[in-house]
Amino acid sequence: MQEIIQISTDKQNGLYDITNQVEHLVSLCKIKTGIVNIYAQGATAAIMIQENWDQSVQNDVIHLLKKLIPSGVWEHDAQDNNGDAHLKAGIVGPSETIPIINGKLGLSTWQNIFFCEFDGPRSKRNIVISVFSY
Repeated sequence: MQEIIQISTDKQNGLYDITNQVEHLVSLCKIKTGIVNIYAQGATAAIMIQENWDQSVQNDVIHLLKKLIPSGVWEHDAQDNNGDAHLKAGIVGPSETIPIINGKLGLSTWQNIFFCEFDGPRSKRNIVISVFSY
């Protein structure tokens, strides 16, 4: 099964929890054992598995990336002023793969799936969810 979900983002840089949408699609498949791949379409977005206890870890991720990759100093900024967004997305990566165990996502208690926006806000971002059974 493969579905494309869409979200909108309201910040230039932000993490958006998409765990519930992925869980829903996996449940529709009714498979017990397999994998699910979550892929961000776009060169300035990424997918990350991270803690969702509160907003602090998500804020720390954004602050770290801003410190490591500041805006306004990259060669690509001459084209469309988002060189930092491309670099952040490249470092984090466009996808994550999670095992399906007994019909559920194989995430630990504190793990959630996040869409990472580095060039927002955007009215529409596509995320491809691909579910495979063994």
